[in-house]
Amino acid sequence: MKIYIASSWKNQHGVEMLTALLRQNGHEVVSWVENNYGENHNHVTKAFPFEEWVNGSEAVQSFVFDTDGATKSDLVIYYAPSGKDACAELGAAWASNVPIIGLYAKGEDLGLMRKMVSNWYSRYTEILEAVEVIEANKAIKQIIPLPAYVGSESMRIDNNPIG
Repeated sequence: MKIYIASSWKNQHGVEMLTALLRQNGHEVVSWVENNYGENHNHVTKAFPFEEWVNGSEAVQSFVFDTDGATKSDLVIYYAPSGKDACAELGAAWASNVPIIGLYAKGEDLGLMRKMVSNWYSRYTEILEAVEVIEANKAIKQIIPLPAYVGSESMRIDNNPIG
């Protein structure tokens, strides 16, 4: 299954680990981390100010890569807490009917738009399990309920953490 992880650079190492685990399970992960900083990718060294970079061709390449990842994947995983760009990617995925699940963490401050995320999980192992259920669901083309996690029932409102 083709998966895009929407998150922030502050979660880089966690995103890299989740990417590796998903790939070990046979999934294709569209990685914005590798696109921007990996070997043989669009390497941005931040040798100049952000405003200069964001108005250049490398930023256009990253923008297209990220929005295509969010809108053309089979699944988006929102890795929280994140920032405005990851939330914009959620909106693009949601508008493109790409299913979204979320890895909840303390500090997540999404408001009403958290409803774009169908299910929230508090552990990466729960995310991995949910991905396998979603893949099986896709293969047999019928709806299978996702495991309901996120710590405790007091954190859930229609599969979304309160906050």
